Amino acid sequence: MARDLSALFDPKSVAVVGASDDPAKYGHAVAAQALRAPLRRPVHLVNRRGGTVLGRPAARSLAEIGEPVELVVVSVPGAGFEEAVDSALACGARAIVGITAGFAETGAAGLARQRAVAGRVREAGAVLVGPNCLGIADNTTELYLASDTFAPGGVALLSQSGNLALELQLRMAPHGLGFSRFVSLGNQADVTLVDLVEDCGRHSATSAIAVYAEDFGDGRAFARAAAAAGKPVVLLTAGRGAASARSAQSHTGALTTSADVVAAACRDAGVELVATPREMTVVLAALNARTRAGGRRTAVFTDGGGHGVIAADAAEAAGLEVPELGEATRRELRSVLWEQSAVGNPVDLAGMGEQDPRSYAATVGALLAADEVDSVLMTGYFGGYAAAGGGLGGGGATLAEGEVRAAAEIVGHWRGRPKPLVVQSMYPASPSCRALVDAGIPVFSSTEDASRALAAMTPARPDERTGVSPLPPAAPPLRDPGYHAVRGLLTAAGVPFPAAREITGEAELLAAAAEFEGPYVLKALHVLHKSDAGGVALGLAGRDALLAAYRDMHARLGAPSYSVEEMADLGDGVELIVGVNRDPRFGPVAMVGLGGVLTETLHDVAFSLAPVPAARAVRLLRSLRTAALLSGVRGRPAVDVDAAAAVIERITTVAAAHPEIAELEVNPLLVRPDGALALDSRAVLA
Repeated sequence: MARDLSALFDPKSVAVVGASDDPAKYGHAVAAQALRAPLRRPVHLVNRRGGTVLGRPAARSLAEIGEPVELVVVSVPGAGFEEAVDSALACGARAIVGITAGFAETGAAGLARQRAVAGRVREAGAVLVGPNCLGIADNTTELYLASDTFAPGGVALLSQSGNLALELQLRMAPHGLGFSRFVSLGNQADVTLVDLVEDCGRHSATSAIAVYAEDFGDGRAFARAAAAAGKPVVLLTAGRGAASARSAQSHTGALTTSADVVAAACRDAGVELVATPREMTVVLAALNARTRAGGRRTAVFTDGGGHGVIAADAAEAAGLEVPELGEATRRELRSVLWEQSAVGNPVDLAGMGEQDPRSYAATVGALLAADEVDSVLMTGYFGGYAAAGGGLGGGGATLAEGEVRAAAEIVGHWRGRPKPLVVQSMYPASPSCRALVDAGIPVFSSTEDASRALAAMTPARPDERTGVSPLPPAAPPLRDPGYHAVRGLLTAAGVPFPAAREITGEAELLAAAAEFEGPYVLKALHVLHKSDAGGVALGLAGRDALLAAYRDMHARLGAPSYSVEEMADLGDGVELIVGVNRDPRFGPVAMVGLGGVLTETLHDVAFSLAPVPAARAVRLLRSLRTAALLSGVRGRPAVDVDAAAAVIERITTVAAAHPEIAELEVNPLLVRPDGALALDSRAVLA
């Protein structure tokens, strides 16, 4: 159930414990901010010495206030934190913001203290943000309990960094963006990132949720909450480049990194993943425009050839398309431009803007009206005439005035046909560009930012919206991670394998060979990376070849047991790998890609949270660099991708239902024109 955080964001009364006149103390900054709205709700200052703080009487304790307090901010030395929390609960507090540090971030003893405090808060039916946080603010309820002032707007920022919030505020201001809420996450001892995303999703004054997180806690729950928020979620996270916990016992563990996991979770949940505060600002500005593209077809419009081709490249790099415009659109463009203007795509004024700045507006209007255009990127000098004013010679003032009028006309065209329109200008602060920003049209100084913004305004196609699959009920645990036990587990789930028998000597080997026809495969069991160790022999034509291979292999490896298997027909087949690695934050994460002995060499893999439905598995397979192999190349037939996807769903569902399995891998999964067959498997228990 979603938690009630009303006392946190709109309390009836507030107390700041640790309020101080000393500017060097955090209690001074929080108290000063809290007093910005004294008429909204009672604000009580508490200092153990009493007297006055910031010119107001200060109580020596919460009990001395003499009335219940709904939200209490605790900013005291670590030794007094528990006492302050207990006093707050005794005074009826329903929400506590813990500024004080010195808990889980210090080690095991601090974690134990933190858990004990959080337990008492929950038992009392209250909520705790922090400890070790920098406070909260809600501009919609005039709640100011952080050290800094945040400009009002529609972005809720949930952050593990206070400085990042300040940087975002500076970057967002030129785009007319501000904050509905700010929450410093701290140690998330009680109120978690998931709780806050859920609450901000219900908050009508929040139009987008921005998250900076280093610790997701329950990453899968975060992904589910973000997918259900009903509004954009933009995530910036640190440490994505470092590999997650690995196991040398499987390709899956060796190939999966935390960056892959986070990116897969964001894609499945529809979260915009960004790499820098600048990119986060770009995406938020784009989403604030409230217009979404119906497709990826982008018209690039410029007043200079260089800007046009650079913007076209940047747009395509961002995943957009810059197609040649059709004859009807070209004809319309020729009617408003002069002869030397280019009307293909990019569309280039070729100097006409210097003769008539309003040609910018006419061109934008024609492109927005074209059915074959989903979005428009205008790039180049626009803004320069108004920025220069009368500094362009005798006609400078006229050009400046014309450009400002063109900006107004562009806004009119855009409002009449609200498609995504993004502008890159060398003069983003000019009056004409400011007019665009004020109307809601994003303007950027760099081409790559403008392209990234358009990409954020282009939703995934309906068949790409995957969602986060629920975990299946836990199955009885797998006790034996041996090769044949894992095969049996997967076979019971509907994963097809060739016939096979486990043997420990020559007599059993010959008996197994009599059960099915050759050619045969011989595998040494309980040997790490069998192929690398020479523990796999393929295409053994008959019993004599099988026996000879066994004697050679056993002399070299001395494995305790072996597997005799029916040799699959590898002709016209493509070998895939399907693996599931259990991430400590996001749970089971699936990997699919080109398999066989070249898996780690080619590293052509894609990821998704597990279990993976068959429809999503098809999309993952089609996204591989080598996806053309699945459709048939150089005379080879296409393979049965749907059959492979069905097997992927079964494998990943088994892994998701067995939390005791740290890694499960099928490699290779042979996909042929007539179906799919698992040829090898392994499991690693947690």
